[in-house]
Amino acid sequence: MEHIDSAKLYADGGYRFEYVAKFMDFGEADINAIKSVAEKVRPLIPVVVDAVYNKLFQYDVTKKHFLPKNEGFEGEVATSLEDLTLEHPQIKFRKDFLSKYLNKLLDGPYDDRFLRYLDWVAKIHTDTPTKKSKINVDYIHINALMGFVETTLVGGLLSLNLDRETEGAALGAFNKLLWIQNDYFAKYYCNPVLAAPTAEAKKCCAKLCDNPIIPVIVGALAGGLGVWFSMQRK
Repeated sequence: MEHIDSAKLYADGGYRFEYVAKFMDFGEADINAIKSVAEKVRPLIPVVVDAVYNKLFQYDVTKKHFLPKNEGFEGEVATSLEDLTLEHPQIKFRKDFLSKYLNKLLDGPYDDRFLRYLDWVAKIHTDTPTKKSKINVDYIHINALMGFVETTLVGGLLSLNLDRETEGAALGAFNKLLWIQNDYFAKYYCNPVLAAPTAEAKKCCAKLCDNPIIPVIVGALAGGLGVWFSMQRK
């Protein structure tokens, strides 16, 4: 039985990644699976990005998070939800960010710098002391969004009509990678080492904080179901 230092999971980002990746069996084979379909998936990115923002704009509780000025955006912001459209410069800025993020997932390289990038993506959406912007998205919306992104990406992969082995490997690899990203988000919402989370975050994450392997188990199950579905389709 391998010993895992629970306190170190919250204090050492590299140690945390190694544990989560090892638990989910994310490794070189998964990285190669992503690389093998990267150029075929890349043309789907604009479709995924548009689908994500169309979904986010369906609810006031998610759309409102785009009113505050985004870190790095230098233009004027909208003053109301009614004025904020999908064509607004700040939304175009955010769409570009999401496009670059998805391309980064395809390109790697999956090194320490890449892990710091995944951590930064999580950090800028949460209310942490060193962050410049005022954007603070409750975890319930982040979790739902990650699920929607994965579902949309799975649909795109299935539309490519890849051979069974390539498709199954890619589905499993992307599933693991997105759940690793989701764990970076969870770290900021449910980390007892960092500043105290909001009341809503506490309610949302209470059980998750008590057992940090829950998202890993759920992710593994989701990946298995995705691969099983692709196998049954053939």
